[in-house]
Amino acid sequence: MSITNTDDRTRAQESSSAIERMYITMRHLFNRGFYKPMGVSGETLRESLLILRPEIYGAVAEQKVELDGLLYVIDRLPEGIEECRYINLTSDEGYKNSHFKPIIPPKRRRNCYRIDEEQMNIEITRGRSEIYDILTHLTFLFIESHKIMRRVIINEEGSTTRDWKKLEKMVLSEEEPTQAEREIALTHTANILGRTFQEVSTIYGKFATVKNNKRFLKIIYWLGKRAIEERLESDKRIVSFTPVLRERLGHHIHGEVWANNIKKTLVENGLINRPLHIISANMHSVMNTLFAPVALEKEMKKKTNLEIYEILSDSSNGKLRTRVEKTALANGMLFLPDQSGTNIDIQIFDTSKLEISLNNFCHKKDYDKGKEPVIIVMDYAFGEQAYETMEELLKPYEKGRETIYLDVSSISMMGKAGVLEGDKGDIMIPKAHLFEGTADNYPFDNELKKEDLEGNDISVFEGAMITVLGTSLQNRDILKFFYESSWNVIGLEMEGAHYQKAIQAAAKLRGNISDKVKVRYAYYASDNPLKTGSTLASGGLGTSGVKPTYLITEKILEQIFNS
Repeated sequence: MSITNTDDRTRAQESSSAIERMYITMRHLFNRGFYKPMGVSGETLRESLLILRPEIYGAVAEQKVELDGLLYVIDRLPEGIEECRYINLTSDEGYKNSHFKPIIPPKRRRNCYRIDEEQMNIEITRGRSEIYDILTHLTFLFIESHKIMRRVIINEEGSTTRDWKKLEKMVLSEEEPTQAEREIALTHTANILGRTFQEVSTIYGKFATVKNNKRFLKIIYWLGKRAIEERLESDKRIVSFTPVLRERLGHHIHGEVWANNIKKTLVENGLINRPLHIISANMHSVMNTLFAPVALEKEMKKKTNLEIYEILSDSSNGKLRTRVEKTALANGMLFLPDQSGTNIDIQIFDTSKLEISLNNFCHKKDYDKGKEPVIIVMDYAFGEQAYETMEELLKPYEKGRETIYLDVSSISMMGKAGVLEGDKGDIMIPKAHLFEGTADNYPFDNELKKEDLEGNDISVFEGAMITVLGTSLQNRDILKFFYESSWNVIGLEMEGAHYQKAIQAAAKLRGNISDKVKVRYAYYASDNPLKTGSTLASGGLGTSGVKPTYLITEKILEQIFNS
């Protein structure tokens, strides 16, 4: 083995070890009940993150402040968290019935509550993966805050630079700045962050909201201010876990309520004994694929299906989207907004009421009465939550003294994942899921094949997928090792192994569903973490995700109707 390959392998091993230490540490801190992220108790997390240098966090190990990574993290944490000294992770403990207004991060559906000027409560209802996700983001956030602090304190007494004083004056002013005043503030901020004026000017607008145009400046100021207080006054920020959260975690409380709501709805609508097809996907692709040809018949004569889907994916076309949804609800679709705390909404499609003749991708065969398929679409789970929800959903329904076993014919997963060879928008067809950090591997017969999706001007890759402990923790060294190893890894995601573990247990061990259940997995690439400028922090897919999403959706539905 060459020296270069030895060095690469050593870095991959160091990175893998750093991830393992982070998870062991996070579990320990959770059991302990609290810790200080920038104190001794948070030291292992900080050191491991800096050794790891995940691609998503960019320049976290450098002296300059990381801007794209900061935007990625802030979009997944509640607004105002940078101002808080005390961050409490709680279970669902009744805050929704209080005067506190929930704060929902734009890129993570979770309820958060600002208790007072110093305290933020974050509700955890999606299991350990959600805790890991939050603690990793907070570690990054606080590391960046201390970079700001070190760049603005000029002596032991705590005197600060002129740049800091100018930024503070701008942030604390209640008046909306003129363009000249904003650019002056950005000049001072660029000096503080070790970035160019161009870089901070570009990122400024990405942080802005309708109600808070100065959000970027405020975040930088409050991160620096809290770090200065930690340095000068030893007033450390604290992350704590409530006793109720620590007691409930792992008990499937939310998943059980969620699954029972679905089964109860199936019973009430006479669908519980029909063949069931479960699809894990977003809340629009299956509905649009089935009902856009019906609801938008006139429009679809002038445009291709793909053009219509692209139009529907644009949030500005609310009226067209509403027409499709109303048509679906009038023709056999039931919508179950989540009330269990899982944040996983449900759509149920009774295909006996479906007008399929306008769909040119599949032909509904004649079914015996009572044997028409019922399609259950569940919104995306998060990490380990996939095991909890799927395990509970596949259990029999207890109705009084009667035990009703579900006739689950197929289970399909259509999701986003990171690709290791191609580009954003490409498609991955897995043959197995490998669970990162363990020897667990789940080979399966995938009903979807590479040839099913080829020939559409989209690259299709087939091989093994890594189910990672957290997408935000992967770095180039680990991913390169996965890609070049004999495991033939084509991509990474967070739920596949958890879904498959639940399916195999229900079908092959517990006998809750038929062992002949068909499984389908397909992912479209949201990013390529091995390519600079193509990571998740570089932004979303835009319309490039529409084509692979609907190609996969159409193929899943085609197989359901023609099986």
